Amino acid sequence: MIEKIKKNFFIVIGTFLFLYFFFNLLDGERGLISLLKKENLLEQLKLEEEELKKSINNLEFKNTLLSDNLDEDYIEILLREKFVYSKKNEKIYILKNNEKSN
Repeated sequence: MIEKIKKNFFIVIGTFLFLYFFFNLLDGERGLISLLKKENLLEQLKLEEEELKKSINNLEFKNTLLSDNLDEDYIEILLREKFVYSKKNEKIYILKNNEKSN
């Protein structure tokens, strides 16, 4: 048995080294599977960043409408949405759960 190992020493060591590097190439902290997971996470974070930027821009726009130069139309929209405010002889239609009106 030892004679066979001595004869095939380089084959056995080469096989173990190949298997070692192959598994570390695929698995591990810097492996291909980890790389794919990190790229997927990066794409998700980029999408989330874009959504947050849109939200921030929307909030900044609304904030400018409520600054020194008040936009009366926007204030009226806010009053109608928050307090269900209406004028005399005015009909209000409230749509629930994205229902469409006829």
